[in-house]
Amino acid sequence: MASKLIQVQSKACEASKFVAKHGTSYYRQLLEKNNHFIQEPATVDKCQELSKQLLYTRLASIPKRYETFWKELDYAKNLWKNRSDLKVEDAGIAALFGLECFAWYCAGEITGRGFTFTGYYP
Repeated sequence: MASKLIQVQSKACEASKFVAKHGTSYYRQLLEKNNHFIQEPATVDKCQELSKQLLYTRLASIPKRYETFWKELDYAKNLWKNRSDLKVEDAGIAALFGLECFAWYCAGEITGRGFTFTGYYP
């Protein structure tokens, strides 16, 4: 067990050195690549304006999302009605989707518990 701990510590030390050596150059490169997205000067007023733009853009997309939801629901109802025509591939895809949803649920629960598997902290 102690040897595994030493291995993990050495790997973490190597990763830390790599980030310290290459992290700033990656950061600069990332900012240069996406320079057209940066708002200058970054004032409080500009941040509030961008925040409002995001909020109202999201609000404007609600009707389209609502319509899409009902289309997908109708599609699912139609699949259920004609389930005798359902292929094994479609059922497998649906099962995998359900499994993925369950996995995300479990990941959220574990995260909410503070990354413990057994229970919540008191």
